[in-house]
Amino acid sequence: MPRVATALGSNLGNREANISAAIAELRQIASVGEPFLIASLYDTEPQDCPPDSPRFLNTAVDFHYSGIDPLKLLEQTQAIEKKLGREPHPLRNAPRLIDIDILLFGDITLDHPELQLPHPRIYERPFVLNPLREIRNDI
Repeated sequence: MPRVATALGSNLGNREANISAAIAELRQIASVGEPFLIASLYDTEPQDCPPDSPRFLNTAVDFHYSGIDPLKLLEQTQAIEKKLGREPHPLRNAPRLIDIDILLFGDITLDHPELQLPHPRIYERPFVLNPLREIRNDI
C-alpha cells in the first residue's frame, strides 16, 4: 500500500466545509486501519491565480491507499472534486470550491500528461509545503 500525500484547497463558498467534505471523501478511499493524517488549515493568499481571486484555505492529507495505480487515484480525486461541485473553468487556477492535488504516491516517479509525481511544484508553494511538513517529517 503506497503512502499518499495530497494538498487540498478551497477559495469559494464555505471553504472550511468544502475542505471537510473532501477529507471525508478521501477517508473513503484510504486503507482502513492505517494512519490518516490531516494538517492544520492555512488561510493563504492566492498564488498564480486570476486577479481579485479570493483567499484560500489549504491543508494536506496523508494516507495509505489500497490501490497501486496513481492514475486511478487521480480519477478518484477528480470524481470527488466533481461530486463536491467543482466545475471546469477555462482560466488556469480560477477560483474553485475544491482542489485536490496528489503530491506523492509512495516512492513512484511519474511523468504523465495528466499527473507528475512527485508534484513538481511542492517546494515552490508555501501553501502546500507548510501543511505537508506538518504531517510528513520526511519532506
